[in-house]
Amino acid sequence: MELTSEEVSKRLDQKGYLDLEIPEGLDLVSAIKQLKKEKKAVLLAHYYQEAEIQELADYLGDSLYLAQAAEKVAADMIVFAGVHFMAETAKIINPTKKVILPDLNAGCSLADSCPPHDFKKFIDQYPGAHVVTYINCSAEIKALSSIVCTSSNALRVIDSIPEGETIIFAPDKNLGRYLIKQTGRDMILWDGSCIVHEAFSFERIVTLAKENPTAKFIAHPESESQVLDIAHYIGSTSGLLNFVEKDSAHSFIVATEAGILHEMKKRCPEKTFIPAPVEDETCACSECAFMKLNTLEKLYLCLEHEQPEVKLSESLIEKAKLPITRMLKLG
Repeated sequence: MELTSEEVSKRLDQKGYLDLEIPEGLDLVSAIKQLKKEKKAVLLAHYYQEAEIQELADYLGDSLYLAQAAEKVAADMIVFAGVHFMAETAKIINPTKKVILPDLNAGCSLADSCPPHDFKKFIDQYPGAHVVTYINCSAEIKALSSIVCTSSNALRVIDSIPEGETIIFAPDKNLGRYLIKQTGRDMILWDGSCIVHEAFSFERIVTLAKENPTAKFIAHPESESQVLDIAHYIGSTSGLLNFVEKDSAHSFIVATEAGILHEMKKRCPEKTFIPAPVEDETCACSECAFMKLNTLEKLYLCLEHEQPEVKLSESLIEKAKLPITRMLKLG
């Protein structure tokens, strides 16, 4: 039965994604490719998505790359296979374009750890401070910021601020501590973190490293300090990818969201990649449940009906765009 647009919207409002029937026997991959072509839509996907979604992406990358790609997209519609703050960023950069997300529930524990009202009270205690926010935050937090950064360009962003001036860094305290150590700058940190990167078990990683003595341990800077202290290399998602491609080691223990292993194996099929273990011994790796809310079925329905759409007010877009633009100008 064909549903009206009002009925589709009602279902969407109830669940945050389209829970509709898909034609039996439909080849989802072919159908998604055809819909992208018909609707002149471009698909941006993060490395933490399921492998089959990564394979369909027109642009596949980390947060910085996807923000840069969103700035250059010529298509009228952007489909974002990632989490909500990423789709918001694409909308802020391209306010006239339609931005859709397969599941509006695809949030972020790090973004959730920084409520706008509380953050506003926090920064008000430090008048004149430079407010540097990690891109993993809501549009409302970006609107309160001086400049945004990603893990790829955070060092460059911090170095762009004159010595001796007050810096607030939010929302990730682990990335903040890493930046303090790298730059020697004294920064005021918001107490936020990512549950995916805080799930790693230091003790189990040490045991795994002893069992694989030739493997190099690499980690994302959102991980806790004790985990970073034993890493052979610390870097952003793209940084980790570049490292395993260029390094002479043949095996790596990888401490970041397990979705990255798909691209690592594609680029380096002759090398071995072992996901870093987490505290929960029933889990083999750390996965972001929010990232994995996006599925091929939801992606197909999202394209077919052009919903759910990410919408932001003009005033919020105007305020949030300035710190993002400042970041993009730094490269």
